[in-house]
Amino acid sequence: MTIERYSECRLPTEYGVFRVIAYREASNPNEHLAIVAGDVEGKAEVLARAHSECLTGEIFHSLKCDCREQLDLGLRRIADAGEGVLLYLRQEGRGIGLGDKIRVYQMQQKGHDTVDANRILGFPDDARRYDMAAFMLKDLGVRSISLMTNNPSKVDGLRKDGVVVAKRVPHLVEPHEVNRGYLETKRARMGHVYDLGEDGVVTAPLQVSYDPSVLLDAE
Repeated sequence: MTIERYSECRLPTEYGVFRVIAYREASNPNEHLAIVAGDVEGKAEVLARAHSECLTGEIFHSLKCDCREQLDLGLRRIADAGEGVLLYLRQEGRGIGLGDKIRVYQMQQKGHDTVDANRILGFPDDARRYDMAAFMLKDLGVRSISLMTNNPSKVDGLRKDGVVVAKRVPHLVEPHEVNRGYLETKRARMGHVYDLGEDGVVTAPLQVSYDPSVLLDAE
């Protein structure tokens, strides 16, 4: 795999000013970003998030997931800490791509949860890879990270691809009526960790009271 670091800028945002560095992989049209606050070179246990693109949630504000809220929270926590890195990875739909993600959503409209919808269409539960994340962190001089995630499998995936994850940091956002079934599926079937604590995220089965026939995206 040939990766190139090819552009950089200073980006003012509503959370603060970040340094944004773009990377691209040969023969792959997707471009990935490292969004950096402070001086992370040579540092250990850098506050970090490996965030996979979610166009439906982040751009169109879909209520099916919590991706946009997790992205916002990650940037806010890094800005508040004054130091950290968010890796924005272009691997839509847990690695299957945007079009196939929409196909999965169509299966969910028929009553299948996010796991079974993937499997029915022949996709793995999670097809993401993290070798790009490993390259970006090495290029930035980051020795190890404190990873903001509720997904222990992401910790394992990053470590498998060469990232030194010193610890997992819970990254909890408030569920809402529409995405509760989705979050419960991730907890029950994909091993995500939601603690019942000050963030108010419940681990007990979540009751969904909306009408799936109206929203057309039940999970």
